[in-house]
Amino acid sequence: MKTSIKIGNAGGFWGDDLKALRRQIEGGIALDYISSDYLAEITMSILRKQQQKNPQTGYVTDFVDQIVDVADLLKTKKIRMIANAGGINPLACAREIIRRLDEKTILKIALVEGDNLIDSMTEFYPAKADFKNMESDEDFQTIKDRIQSANAYLGLLPLLKALESEADLIIAGRVTDTSITMAPAVFEFGWKLNDWDKLASALIAGHIIECGAQGSGGNFTDWQKVEKWDNFGYPIAEIFPDGHFYITKHPNSGGSVTINSVKEQLLYEMGDPENYISPDVIADFKTIQLEQAGHDRVKVFGIKGKPSTHFLKVSMAYADGFKASGSVIIGGCEVLEKARVFENIFWERLGIDFVKKSTEYIGYNATMKDIPTDIVPNEILLQFSVFDYDKNKINEFSKSIAPIILSGPPGVAVTGGRPQIREVMTYWPALIPKTLVPVSVKILTDSGEITETYDILSVTGFEEDMQKTKGQIQISSENNFSLEYSLEKDIKPVKLKDICLARSGDKGDMANIGLIARSPEIYQFIKEKITADFVKSVFSESCKGKVVRYELDNLQSLNFLVEESLDGGGTKSLMIDAQGKIFAQNLLKQTISVPEKLLNI
Repeated sequence: MKTSIKIGNAGGFWGDDLKALRRQIEGGIALDYISSDYLAEITMSILRKQQQKNPQTGYVTDFVDQIVDVADLLKTKKIRMIANAGGINPLACAREIIRRLDEKTILKIALVEGDNLIDSMTEFYPAKADFKNMESDEDFQTIKDRIQSANAYLGLLPLLKALESEADLIIAGRVTDTSITMAPAVFEFGWKLNDWDKLASALIAGHIIECGAQGSGGNFTDWQKVEKWDNFGYPIAEIFPDGHFYITKHPNSGGSVTINSVKEQLLYEMGDPENYISPDVIADFKTIQLEQAGHDRVKVFGIKGKPSTHFLKVSMAYADGFKASGSVIIGGCEVLEKARVFENIFWERLGIDFVKKSTEYIGYNATMKDIPTDIVPNEILLQFSVFDYDKNKINEFSKSIAPIILSGPPGVAVTGGRPQIREVMTYWPALIPKTLVPVSVKILTDSGEITETYDILSVTGFEEDMQKTKGQIQISSENNFSLEYSLEKDIKPVKLKDICLARSGDKGDMANIGLIARSPEIYQFIKEKITADFVKSVFSESCKGKVVRYELDNLQSLNFLVEESLDGGGTKSLMIDAQGKIFAQNLLKQTISVPEKLLNI
């Protein structure tokens, strides 16, 4: 058994830095494994569309370029790589890599397949699975005939089998973001599949590094403290047999690894912190302990886990109408006033009722709809967007933007041609019993032929029913932000950013905002004052649902789930910030009154 293993991440989404993989291989820390995560929920439907046009596609083409570039280094340095770049066609991905590799560089490749359920939907529904929407509780019957993609989130079981084959490269379809980090730890240390605390630790290691540079100082609230931005160091997890691990990066690389940067990533896209669910284990984020263990090195330990459930999550996408966006640039004098006139002119002249329409003043308040601003812009990108099920209406919209340029107030510049009409794919999350999802591991020859196939069950036998916890739910939009200090001189107005850090993300039509106090004393203060009501009031225009608050005393943090806040989420949203990435920064802009004694700690 190794004393530890080092797993580096080289990509957090399709479109990430293509040079990150080479930097991870050539950096100063010798890695045992490299993982890359490419598959956001909507990516699967994009790949499905590609495959329908060309059966030999359906995988992440960028990944092929990366592997061909570094294959010799992976082989000579004996670094094994795991990625979910196979999308919905792992075999085609592997064969394209083999085709392009030089004969002198031969990689043994293993495939993980079985997550793609699209051809089995009639077998499953309604007899074996109801596929009810996990978030909205909607009936699957309403959209079943429009499903374009359906992929189960597989866990580490097939990855373990692939590792046993001694493959240099493991290409999977829709496995969970964290399992590609968990599998090497379980494989190397021989952990049992019901050793919940160790599994949960590996899951959290995967959660920290899965988003690439965001886990090592990218997208960090205190960005001014990041000393170097070039040669950006992607995160590395060094995991030990007892489950504790360290997060670090290559020396002399850009970025920053501190307790606060790790906290921000821990809170990213989090739901209920006591029940972070994966196919293999449920991790309790309220047990995580952090310790700065050196420059750009954070120790993570104390993590507890619970048995996994009897189900796998299925990420589906279904055809759901059409949308288009077009814009003009308005400059010169009285920019805001002119923009408002142009908005009225455009919609009145068009004269069509759409299911949804939107006007965004980019440069003024496009990402801050609910938050007042006193700025006077000197230019605005005025963006019009529409959504409807009638493509003819969208077509009329696309022809109506250009004419307003010469028939309104002055100072308008053209930004492009006629808006492109896009078919909308809407996200539908559901559950399926693990027993219905057998998967397979396939080993390829040097010529790309399948030489061995192993059928793997998705069930470990240790699954249990899960007991959910309840967060603090408040749905009032009123802000009763009061302080119990009698003397005005004891209070000082500050931006929330002065006392907190934050990061936000999305899950469907819900944004999450993790708010992190800068001191234990500040945490007690925000725990009392930054309520679900307060957050609801800040995002009153965007948030159509309730706000749920969870407390994480161990991380001195609050996690807010802002429901129905992304205009439908994903590709259906007409918001420019459709994934809620700027929500956290807008919350940090709020001015609040804080006791001066807390500011001096």
